[in-house]
Amino acid sequence: MNDPLLTLREYAKLAPWNIRDLAALSAGILAASGVTPINAAAQSRPSDRTIRFYVTRHLMSAPDGRGTAATYGYRHLLQLLAIKLRQMEGATLTAIARDLGEATGDVLEKRIASVLGHIPAPDELRFGDSATPRGRVARALARRDNLSPNGGVPGAPAPALEAGAWYRVGIGDGAEIALRYDHPAARTSLTRQRVASAVARALREAAEPSES
Repeated sequence: MNDPLLTLREYAKLAPWNIRDLAALSAGILAASGVTPINAAAQSRPSDRTIRFYVTRHLMSAPDGRGTAATYGYRHLLQLLAIKLRQMEGATLTAIARDLGEATGDVLEKRIASVLGHIPAPDELRFGDSATPRGRVARALARRDNLSPNGGVPGAPAPALEAGAWYRVGIGDGAEIALRYDHPAARTSLTRQRVASAVARALREAAEPSES
């Protein structure tokens, strides 16, 4: 069984994040833990608005930068997870702010690992209906599915595409489709394969000689 503390520390390698990715990561980790909160405040998963509120209330450290350029690090992830876990225990925001203000990063790590017990590795996260991350996290998801920008062909140059992670699926000799990671059709390997099969079938039908 993986050591939850060591697994938690793997997320530091993916930092920094924008606010959207931080929310998605923390939600994915909490969902995978199997810990069931009993109060409404703890039941809600972290969102962009939640994070901004926590920063305003000084439960979380201020990010580096401002506006859309603001970035969040590993300590922010620890703080966000710790807040949700303390809410599950019924603690008030005032008590949580006091606890977090006195806690070092090592203390937060040990608390989170102890309470959650099971922490999925970054490449094991499943996001369901939550927002799909971008940047380094998206690339980690792409590696999970054994996909790469060049379609997995060693030494092949990656075609120029819009910024972001893309899934490439071959559909026969001389043809492939590209799906951006945040497209609904790219959500799972099953949906991507269904799209590829449908496109391949359409291409075969289009290539058949006309009877007229």
